[in-house]
Amino acid sequence: MLQFQPSGFGHKVINTSLGKMVYYTQTDAPWLNAATEGLPTLVFLHNFGGGASAYEWSKVYPAFASTHRILAPDLIGWGESAHPVRDYTVKDYLSAIAEFITQTCREPVTVVASSLTAALTIRLAIIQPELFQELFLVCPSGFDDFGQGAGRRLPLSVINTPVLDNLIYALGAENELAVRNFLQSFLFAKPERVSQEMVEAYLTSAQQPNAKFAALAFLRGDLYFDLALYIQQLQISTVIFWGEKAQFTSVKLGRRLANLNISAIRYFYAIADAGVLPHLELPEVIVGLLQRYF
Repeated sequence: MLQFQPSGFGHKVINTSLGKMVYYTQTDAPWLNAATEGLPTLVFLHNFGGGASAYEWSKVYPAFASTHRILAPDLIGWGESAHPVRDYTVKDYLSAIAEFITQTCREPVTVVASSLTAALTIRLAIIQPELFQELFLVCPSGFDDFGQGAGRRLPLSVINTPVLDNLIYALGAENELAVRNFLQSFLFAKPERVSQEMVEAYLTSAQQPNAKFAALAFLRGDLYFDLALYIQQLQISTVIFWGEKAQFTSVKLGRRLANLNISAIRYFYAIADAGVLPHLELPEVIVGLLQRYF
């Protein structure tokens, strides 16, 4: 969705085992020059949920475009990437993220990721630590942490009904009013921070052909897992940021997860007056915090 990308960013495409993956990077002035390819790489991975895409990080990564090679993919099933008709699994996303990194990066990379995708990144870093240099994670959660489901709000019998699942997605993600309400009521701490551009970007992503399949897999809980069972195995240096007003996955949960592995998780920072997407709600705060560590 190039219309929502910052100036100087364009898209490129790789092929994965699940189809094409579109990613955004420096392609034009003022960022692109002969030295760009030699810069250290920053990979930004977006959250799941109706209308999700790389746009989620677009207010943050331009701040690092002069010092880093930026890679911000639309994950499989989201944004402009392929939307295969399938029952998505955790394995699908572990494989797709690994394929993306191996195809686009020559050295271990620094990854910035959010929510469930951040939790998946932890699992991948345990399995393939050679891919990663550092992790910077926002509200990482498997949505079933410590055996306490956090995300599902509708009965499975309703979500899995063939006609009703289409209706749920149409009413919940494919119209402007629903998208605005979703951002204001569930993702942001302050509704007035939601802009018209944000609504349009999420709506455009949600309206892509077959976009419902990944979104419904998330809504059903097919991608949920207990991060507490994995996080203790993490050895890659990690910093965690958490919106103090994040719904579903509270900051108390975040601290509890972080305390399971104080050797790898070297810093935990709670961001006041922010929800689960502080990088979209308060991007200047996330930029400042990332600059401290970069």
